[in-house]
Amino acid sequence: MSQALKQWHQIMESGDTTALNDLLAEDVVFHSPVVHTPQEGKAITFAYLSAANKVLGNDSFQYVRKIIGERDAMLEFTLELEGIHVNGVDIIRWNDDDKIVDFKVMVRPLKAINQVHMEMGKMLEAMQNGKA
Repeated sequence: MSQALKQWHQIMESGDTTALNDLLAEDVVFHSPVVHTPQEGKAITFAYLSAANKVLGNDSFQYVRKIIGERDAMLEFTLELEGIHVNGVDIIRWNDDDKIVDFKVMVRPLKAINQVHMEMGKMLEAMQNGKA
């Protein structure tokens, strides 16, 4: 397993996103399940992934399947959020320096994506206001 993937798992297990800043490439691109345009750059990707860690990283979160390539991985996850079963996929690609360069999140079913959208909106707003 690559160093990038090991670090990602440590971040998810600990809930501490401090190391995420070093893990992301400057030109990383984040693909949100609810925002139709790719989000480009380290700062916005850090914000989205930090918020997602707080919203989705509860005690029920678990990766249930992993497909790992030389420079990319598909990690299927499940969790319960406000009584809704969430099933999703993180698709991660990293470069030769073990920095994440592309991160795509896909979530299903529709009820779950709506709940994630609402919770992420609240968390991102709280982070902007210094309340998270």
